[in-house]
Amino acid sequence: MLTIRPATVADAALIKTMITELAEYESMPEQVRITDADIARDGFGAHPQFHTLIAEWSSAPVNFALFFHYYSTWRGAGLYLEDLFVRPDFRRRGIGTSLLAGVARVAEGENRAFVRWAVLDWNRSVLLAGEGLKKLVARDG
Repeated sequence: MLTIRPATVADAALIKTMITELAEYESMPEQVRITDADIARDGFGAHPQFHTLIAEWSSAPVNFALFFHYYSTWRGAGLYLEDLFVRPDFRRRGIGTSLLAGVARVAEGENRAFVRWAVLDWNRSVLLAGEGLKKLVARDG
């Protein structure tokens, strides 16, 4: 039922829609200024600025994860997870965890040492590295 796939340029409008849904969830829809064209150019050109995974439940898009390369002077190369959003009707099914595992697999496949992200409300930075990263990759592998 659940499929996780890399986004393509044909997904630019879908990605924009889900970014807007995330902004609405965070009560900040007016902050979204990016366009479908920006997403197509910046995410799928010769030098992509970000990458996106799309999760589909029975072929319907239900969430996305947007991430980019990040470098830590202490840890080396990693990924920064900018957004991970699950549409409300599909929450509590493990989809978000599976999508996070997909990002971890990308990190492992690119020989990156960690995945870092910030969490809403308390804006705390989270780091997934070492054994934790390997366990998450193995969980949904």
